[in-house]
Amino acid sequence: MTDSKREIERKYEATPDTRLPDLTRVAGVSAVTHHGVTQLDAVYYDTADLRLAASSLTLRRRTGGGDEGWHLKLPVAPGVRDEIGAPLADTLPPGLAELLRSRVRHAGLAPVVRLLTTRDVHHLADADGTFLAEVSVDEVLAERLTGKGRGATAGWTEIEVELADDGDPAFLDAVEKRLRKAGVRPAASASKLARALNETEPGKEGRPAKRPKRERERRPPTAGDHVLAYVRAQIEAVIAYDPAVRRDLPDSVHQMRVATRRLRSAFKTYRKILDREVTDPLGAELKWLAAELGVERDREVLGARLDARTADLPRTLLLGPVEARLRVWSVVRSAGSERRVAAVLDSERYLALLDSLDALLADPPLLPAAARKPAEVLPHALLKDYGRLATRVTHALEQPPGQGRDVAMHEARKAAKRARYAGEAARPALGKPARRFARRIEAVQKVLGDHQDSVVARDALRELAVQAHAAGETAFTWGLLYGQEQSAAADRERELPHVWARASRPAVRSALKG
Repeated sequence: MTDSKREIERKYEATPDTRLPDLTRVAGVSAVTHHGVTQLDAVYYDTADLRLAASSLTLRRRTGGGDEGWHLKLPVAPGVRDEIGAPLADTLPPGLAELLRSRVRHAGLAPVVRLLTTRDVHHLADADGTFLAEVSVDEVLAERLTGKGRGATAGWTEIEVELADDGDPAFLDAVEKRLRKAGVRPAASASKLARALNETEPGKEGRPAKRPKRERERRPPTAGDHVLAYVRAQIEAVIAYDPAVRRDLPDSVHQMRVATRRLRSAFKTYRKILDREVTDPLGAELKWLAAELGVERDREVLGARLDARTADLPRTLLLGPVEARLRVWSVVRSAGSERRVAAVLDSERYLALLDSLDALLADPPLLPAAARKPAEVLPHALLKDYGRLATRVTHALEQPPGQGRDVAMHEARKAAKRARYAGEAARPALGKPARRFARRIEAVQKVLGDHQDSVVARDALRELAVQAHAAGETAFTWGLLYGQEQSAAADRERELPHVWARASRPAVRSALKG
């Protein structure tokens, strides 16, 4: 069993002589209550190459305090993490191991750092006694447990301010303002583990972490550098969304699927930069993964569309047990879908795909064009995808209404998605022309996507009507909804020529040509 909470906190540098200022002078704080001193003993785990730390994840087993047990912290934003907890046990709980699988894979986890913390706890409350935040003064002793620095130690004092559940993050700004006036400054390290690893690294024992220097962002000097930066971001997105999908977080399946599609599209679009002998097999595996994720995602989208259509009907037109039948139909379709996705993410095929993607980044299969400037290579790739889209849209518009046009518009939709992704990928290198290109293509994709959603919805409504008729129920409402979807599809078909005309203006293409 695991539980989850959103942790919003800030850390500050301190010394053994640091004293907290009067925090009742912080706006909204009426009382500061001392909650005593607690001894905490935490052992942090990671792979031999510190994969978790490299991704700002922390896994620990901690005794002492009110929340002893196993804790996995996943980054959300600077100063914000999701903490997944599990009861204290000698071995890593399976639920946490699953959330780490995309990072750890077949590598083992071992203790890397032990932290002994003496925590002096204070609670901030408002005039009604409502808990606002916990302020702790921590005296920390760290010991390296593995690697060349094994046995090295480091010690420091820090102040930690953690916001109450559902608290306003702006409150932390007020607390920080008061701390800064007292001479307290934000910590250089984002976490105790990061500081411990830095200060116990061979040659750096006892040295505090240096604040990273801000460097101006620069565009990748070559087309290959640019494409690899985009590919690396999509691979990281696939890996990062894995635990979110396992936790069934909203939109996580969709975002992971989008990352796989963007990655596959990049491999196709930039075949002059990345050798397709390497990327084509990876693209096939990404297609498999996207399809597996798509089962659940497509069900969600279709269910939401049918629910909305039904909700918009006047009650007088809901003849028969329409809502009940729709609920049963949805439950039957979703049965086992979460288990299926989990099985895919635990499969050797999926883990092998992640390893292969890592291998591509470690030894990129760059072709000669990769050494050229982005402006010399990327526009040509975008225009090639655009030409492919133009051919499919023209074909779709030439088809008479019916199944043939439906299929042609679906093929055009897939081409539009690929062209849009290409424009988005090229934006850092090409700037506004690529952004305008992607925005115009996105409008075309939306029309084609809405049309395809209507096609899928009509198939589902026909199935529901057949089931209702077989059960002796009236199929009137299902037929009415089918007609609405048919009308919506016709609207999109009439809209497409106008949207395509705006996207295919010569100025859009010429801007990419420079």
